[in-house]
Amino acid sequence: MQRISAQGTGTSTDTGTSTAGSPSPARCPRPAVRPPAARRQRWVPGAGRWVLGAGSWVLGAGCGAEVPRRGCSMAEVPAAPHRTTGSTLLHPLSALLGIPLDQINFVACQLFALLAAFWFRIYLGPSHASSAVRHAFATLFGIYFAVFCFGWYSIHLFVLVMMNYGIMNTASIPNIHRYSFVVAMGYLTLCHISRIYIFHYGILTTDFSGPLMIITQKITTLACQLHDGIGRQAEELTAEQNRLAVKTRPSLLEYLSYLLNFMSIIAGPCSNYKDYIAFIEGRHVHMKLLEVNWKQKGYDRLPDPSPTGAVMYKLCITLVSLVLFLTLTKNFPMAYIIDNEFLDKTPFLSRLGYLYVVTQAAKPKYYFAWTLADAVNNAAGYGFSGVDERGAFRWDLLSNLNIWNIETATSFKMYIENWNIQTAAWLKRVCYDRAPWYPTALTFILSALWHGIYPGYYFTFLTGILITLAARAIRSNCRHYFLSSVPLKIAYDVATWVVTQLAVCYTVAPFVMLAVEPTVKFYNELSE
Repeated sequence: MQRISAQGTGTSTDTGTSTAGSPSPARCPRPAVRPPAARRQRWVPGAGRWVLGAGSWVLGAGCGAEVPRRGCSMAEVPAAPHRTTGSTLLHPLSALLGIPLDQINFVACQLFALLAAFWFRIYLGPSHASSAVRHAFATLFGIYFAVFCFGWYSIHLFVLVMMNYGIMNTASIPNIHRYSFVVAMGYLTLCHISRIYIFHYGILTTDFSGPLMIITQKITTLACQLHDGIGRQAEELTAEQNRLAVKTRPSLLEYLSYLLNFMSIIAGPCSNYKDYIAFIEGRHVHMKLLEVNWKQKGYDRLPDPSPTGAVMYKLCITLVSLVLFLTLTKNFPMAYIIDNEFLDKTPFLSRLGYLYVVTQAAKPKYYFAWTLADAVNNAAGYGFSGVDERGAFRWDLLSNLNIWNIETATSFKMYIENWNIQTAAWLKRVCYDRAPWYPTALTFILSALWHGIYPGYYFTFLTGILITLAARAIRSNCRHYFLSSVPLKIAYDVATWVVTQLAVCYTVAPFVMLAVEPTVKFYNELSE
């Protein structure tokens, strides 16, 4: 299961120091009502959260900078809600709502990006401004948002971008994708390690890793597509690789715009370079219509579909997701599934039921962040994907999830194909399609490494490998027995839905708990 920062998602939640200097520690008030998991917990005033039992690891919702969490350590002590390396302009709003300032900054940037996107489409459209002006505007606003949210930590984003621009212009084409991949993933991994094991989320804790993860995806995507376009013959490429291949190295402005544009720098998603350039140059919609052989019956020219309806629909989903996050998520903590009292007094089936509930409760923050990011891109006129079977215009080129398919998935494959779709596409293009051996295993390992270095990630993705292989074998050997009649097919679908949902819960629990001790305890209790 992937995350984006908000990123966070995220994806997907820490805070840090102000650029104006280290503020005095804030006092975290003790809540009036303890969370359900708090029966066996003690309150830590300085940390602003409940500590489970007397152990050395912490389970709570304290870390700030992303929505959803990108990775709060089980052992970290979070900073006060107003501390951030980004702007402190919205500190009064943060104090009023009791929400960490970096989360406030994230939401504010995305809402401002939404307004800027509408303005960008209407007043800086291809018919009103040149491609250079559109590139420059998108880049400058993206840089501003990064500095607003992350302060001097945004330097990491710019350093990685410029290092790989140097590689793109100096490396040999046969090796450009390898060098770019090693440098981008290496830099991202070093940042993951330093934030957790060197700084310990102490003074400097604003989580800039979300945007860094998105930029890493874009850098490696462009490098692979440039390698395909210049360094390989057309007959060596798959149909998709041939369609997305980049034939010439981008200019500096095009490169910066693709990586740092305001529509995706904070929460993504990753998109293909050719699609982005076509959008900036005003060819995006027509190109997608021609790809699906649009029939111009009754039209003097190709239509110009408006994204307004799609944006409004996605904003409604965003609002519902936010309400669910502020209510459902807060009341069903993952910590409770390993609480000793809960384990001692709750029957096994009830534990499974609660595991399903807390997993469901963790989803709205991802739905919120990813759907809002999608709406921002659509508002700018980016994300058109053609027409559906009914002839309706579609704006899901950059969509990161399909909520209906997720909630009704009857196979593990169907679930992961509809969750964090753009990250799954990135993994396929840079790893699965190019791996010389064991593509499934290497893809899961890359996914875990890209997310970070918490042990929980590796528990999740290594478990995911086994479940994926097992699900394939069972489906290929058993499914055909249940297709002979409608009742059998319905029974099969219900059974596979239940198994799929529980398999997902079992797999992603370590992803949320992150540390080794609670993960091992969780798996031990389920196996007894």
